[in-house]
Amino acid sequence: MISACIITKNECDNLNICLERLSRYPFEIVVIDTGSTDDTKKVAKKYTSCVYDFVWCNDFSAARNFAISKATKDYILMIDTDEFVDSLDYEALVAQIKANPDAVGRIHRKNVFESDGSDMISNELINRLFPKKLYHYQGTIHEQVVYIDDPQKTYETYVTSLFSTHVGYQGGQALRLEKANRNLKLLLKEHEKDETDTYILYQIGKAYYYMRDYQNAITYFEKAMDYPMNNRLVYVINIMSTYVYCLINTKQFAKGLMLEAVYDDFAHSADFLFAMGLIYMHNAHFEKAIKSFLDATKIKDCDVEGVNTFLAYYNVGVIWECLGNKEKAISYYKESGTYSPALEGIKRCLN
Repeated sequence: MISACIITKNECDNLNICLERLSRYPFEIVVIDTGSTDDTKKVAKKYTSCVYDFVWCNDFSAARNFAISKATKDYILMIDTDEFVDSLDYEALVAQIKANPDAVGRIHRKNVFESDGSDMISNELINRLFPKKLYHYQGTIHEQVVYIDDPQKTYETYVTSLFSTHVGYQGGQALRLEKANRNLKLLLKEHEKDETDTYILYQIGKAYYYMRDYQNAITYFEKAMDYPMNNRLVYVINIMSTYVYCLINTKQFAKGLMLEAVYDDFAHSADFLFAMGLIYMHNAHFEKAIKSFLDATKIKDCDVEGVNTFLAYYNVGVIWECLGNKEKAISYYKESGTYSPALEGIKRCLN
């Protein structure tokens, strides 16, 4: 019923984990190699006979659509080499497909990454499961699932029972830099086609952010912010929160206060409220910082794990400790649970 399709290059270790997880379920597995020089193809052939070569042409959609063309099942599950299935109720997945035969299924993806020496986790839903007869990919990079006959037409989605972990942001700064450079070249070509495309501007900014070129990231985020955007879209919210982190990394703390003008527009986002809490902290606006952090804890959903729970409470604890109120500091550190910096904060306050 379902073909799991993968495009890959020189990622034999990740591919082995990815395919071992997929092989636990009755998927047809299709692997497209785009020019590996390691043991990637050898690993792929351990799990499937459907291994094909594709000459890389700087177009992710072309590679994904080639994979779809080699699949023999009616539904496509597109998985990346660095995405590992954590759990899946296969019977429930089949039932969901039957209940939504023409819709696009979204999988749960947990992104694991390092930020300033700390392990961080963000969560997202991404469109990855769809009927082969109706959909394909469009866009040379950060490609999107679209209708074959009308790419502009909107479609229904549903959330599947598949949970995965994405490790593509791990592997150290060198690997992140390599991927970001690759993506940036393609993104800048897309930007030349339409300089007003805010999604491409966002992705260029993110590429620079992953390269730790924060000033260039700021430049492209600000270009995107010059155009009207829907403040409910996930990528728009991410522009605002990542922009704040760029300002912090470049020590432009006062400039961050300019975002108070749009505070209410993004007050539905725990990620934005947390980021603004950091801006207020750096500007010694402690009352506003505490309010922003605590407001973040009232919002159920977030992108980066902890901004609406232990990270927010921890920062409130830090503020109260800095202000000399150890009793309040301890109470908020305790709200952070087993978060190690908070446990260290409690020890400091008790000494």
